Amino acid sequence: MSKTAAWISAARLRTLPLSISGILVGTCLALPSNQFNPTIFWLAIATTLGLQILSNFANDYGDGIKGTDNDERIGPMRALQSGAISAKEMKKGIILTAIITAIIALSLIYTSFGKENFLLSLLFVGLGVSAIIAAIKYTVGDSAYGYKGLGDIFVFLFFGIVSVLGSNFLMTKQLDVWLFLPAISIGLLSSAVLNLNNMRDELSDRNSKKMTLVVKGGKKFAKIYHFSLILVAFVSMVIFLNLDSYSSYYLILLPLLAFAPLAIHLRKIYHYTDPKTLDPELKKVALSTFALGFILFWIVFLEF
Repeated sequence: MSKTAAWISAARLRTLPLSISGILVGTCLALPSNQFNPTIFWLAIATTLGLQILSNFANDYGDGIKGTDNDERIGPMRALQSGAISAKEMKKGIILTAIITAIIALSLIYTSFGKENFLLSLLFVGLGVSAIIAAIKYTVGDSAYGYKGLGDIFVFLFFGIVSVLGSNFLMTKQLDVWLFLPAISIGLLSSAVLNLNNMRDELSDRNSKKMTLVVKGGKKFAKIYHFSLILVAFVSMVIFLNLDSYSSYYLILLPLLAFAPLAIHLRKIYHYTDPKTLDPELKKVALSTFALGFILFWIVFLEF
């Protein structure tokens, strides 16, 4: 594997569509109030992509130096594991990505709030710093929260609540409590992707003492938990789209379009016995989540 190919592989491009799903949902819901800002939209997308790539680099580094990425692991070989990128090089990549992401995030905050809203700017700077730390600390360090079964909580918060509500607030400067419903939906679906990843890697994680929820609860718990994540995500989105202000015929049909592949997916999860069969399912859930955000964005965009 060449250096360039190794860095592209470490960035895990297939995870990027999932990361922007919350931004698509949060920003499009600023359209009905005529407060959609294209500059804020693209800066928010760039910030989220930076955070996701940062998290992927840190995950590669943390699992690599801890020995979690080994021959028992079922998924694609990681950059550190393959030897294509050294630990020192990956650490430099993490630092550089964190700096670039921080610069983009500061540009986003300044574009949204300017000089007039210092306290709001300070609040979002704090959120940005927290997001960068969370991206790194998932697997890096002795207190890595991904090794303590807390990864699902952080994914739910940052990919769902912060992504949807935060991106919407950057445009509208208002907090709409009803937006918690789509935020919950995106957050739970993102957690479902992580849960699938942990179900696939259960054996190697258990032997490496990476105490994910799957390792702690076992296969039966993981299946029930996975079904719950997707079903509650579906119900949350259905309730939201049936509110009076979002009662378009097309919007009400949206969940049926985006969640239809997940019905087939859940059947496979119910019957699976071999963890190797779970790797293709990761892509299905991630792309279904992206489809949900993408379709919602364009339907609202065309209506308003």
